[in-house]
Amino acid sequence: MKVISMLKPYRLPFFIALFFLLAELAAELVQPLLIAKVIDEGIMQKDVHAIFFWGAIMMVVALFAFCGGIINSFFATHVSQSFGYDVRRALFTKIQFFSLANFNRYPTSSLITRSTNDVTQIQNTVYMTLRIMLRAPLFVMGGLVLALLVNVRLALFLVVAAPLSFFFLRWVMKKGNAVFRALQTGLDKVNGVMRENLSGIRIIKAFQRSTYERKRFSNVNEQLKDNTMKGLRLMEATTPVLLVIMNAAILCILWFGNLQIQAGSTQVGDLVAIINYSMRITAIFGLFSWIMMTFSRAKASSERINEVLGADVDLTEKEQKTAELPTASGSILFDNVSFSYPGSSKQVLSQFSFAVSNRETIAVMGATGAGKTSLFQLIPRLYEATNGNILVGGVDVKKLPPRILRKQIGFVPQDPLLFTGTVQENILWGKENATEEEVREACRRAQILETIDALPQGFQTKIGQKGVNLSGGQKQRLSIARALVRKPAILLLDDSTSALDLQTEHRLLEALREIHVTTLIITQKVATSKRADRILLLEDGKLLAQGSHDSLLQRSSLYKHICESQLGKELTQDV
Repeated sequence: MKVISMLKPYRLPFFIALFFLLAELAAELVQPLLIAKVIDEGIMQKDVHAIFFWGAIMMVVALFAFCGGIINSFFATHVSQSFGYDVRRALFTKIQFFSLANFNRYPTSSLITRSTNDVTQIQNTVYMTLRIMLRAPLFVMGGLVLALLVNVRLALFLVVAAPLSFFFLRWVMKKGNAVFRALQTGLDKVNGVMRENLSGIRIIKAFQRSTYERKRFSNVNEQLKDNTMKGLRLMEATTPVLLVIMNAAILCILWFGNLQIQAGSTQVGDLVAIINYSMRITAIFGLFSWIMMTFSRAKASSERINEVLGADVDLTEKEQKTAELPTASGSILFDNVSFSYPGSSKQVLSQFSFAVSNRETIAVMGATGAGKTSLFQLIPRLYEATNGNILVGGVDVKKLPPRILRKQIGFVPQDPLLFTGTVQENILWGKENATEEEVREACRRAQILETIDALPQGFQTKIGQKGVNLSGGQKQRLSIARALVRKPAILLLDDSTSALDLQTEHRLLEALREIHVTTLIITQKVATSKRADRILLLEDGKLLAQGSHDSLLQRSSLYKHICESQLGKELTQDV
């Protein structure tokens, strides 16, 4: 979908604005002719009646132009603001449907800039087009035509100068498009550094890296300044060139017009009218440098927005009627699954096969980079498997709409993310229509109910951005409660109990066993894996071993080494 196509719903107000623009333009074009009448029939003939008559007509025309401008401005505002609203909504909706692979193609700062600065740029351009930009070229064309009707020989100087100015401006616009696209990219970088700096302010202060961050920001800020100055210099340089061309034409008109007046072949009013058109056209060409800059920036912004709107989404929410999940859909089967991240040839998972029964608790262990998180992301189809099949509830996930599949899954990421709002709003984020009883039950099982009740406003306590006013363990338990309130068939805990003490974690796992949920938990703690029904041991994207804690101690040297490093050799042997 192209950005410009979003103007279609506003065709009627667009053409109304255009109509009153043309009415205002017509009134402006007539003014020099009326001035010529005042001079030739009034001043030159010393006819006061003619002066008042044509002067009154000029006042009426000016009032008509004023009213047309007011109405035009009203409809131009309506079209531009509604258009901007639609573009922002379309961008946000498109981004919501992005898969993680799509997100990897665009930095977050770039998506923010496209959704804000770029949209504002094209929104303002639509308004200025209906208010000023269309009037400028139309006045030039109309002025040239009327000047030719007044005096062909004098108007020829304008006819020669105007195309020269136009082709020069076209060249400037072509150059400006590349400059302003680089400018918007530079703005992305500035926003990116700002976003990282604000998000990581604690670690920046802890490591005393403020000086380094200031230098990093200064570098991208200086690049943005240089690109902006380059664009402004390019556009500002156009005005002197245009003035030279147009002023040369005006001098020629004055010179030869004076000769014609002396010869009696031209009236003074006609010369004044042509000079009036010439001066207005010159002023408009001076305005063209700003218009070209605005259009260049809008074109660059439009291309960047079209790039997002036209992106192919790897996973869509399109409803498929090929399969439905059964009621008890907690079983999982990986059949010879391999996976590589988009744009990478390295296999994160290789020929991976395992099965999980309904209501089974599985602990997933392995070193950093073994593929644990990637394994979790394939189950709700945050990414698509490169090869092999994944079945949930006996159904191939590729035959299920992501919305239906994910409704059965409670996912708690490695870094718990809470949103600005109340505790209750964050939990209801998991299930919007959950009852108060369901919310409290989810919190009880997540071992966070007592903590919430002890807060000053209980469930109505405000949470800061990303949960800054909560501890790591509290954020993890709130995230788990948010997943549990969905009453999922499958619960995925991506190392999301790392901040919990062993006693709290034990109570949590025991509470999960009381409900009908298949639980997969990534963990580095042997104390956690011991309580699982089965353990999956990963290494370099492959399933190295699987079994209970006791069986893996006997069969896997890697698992035995992990246990010894955490429990000690003697305790491991006792187990």
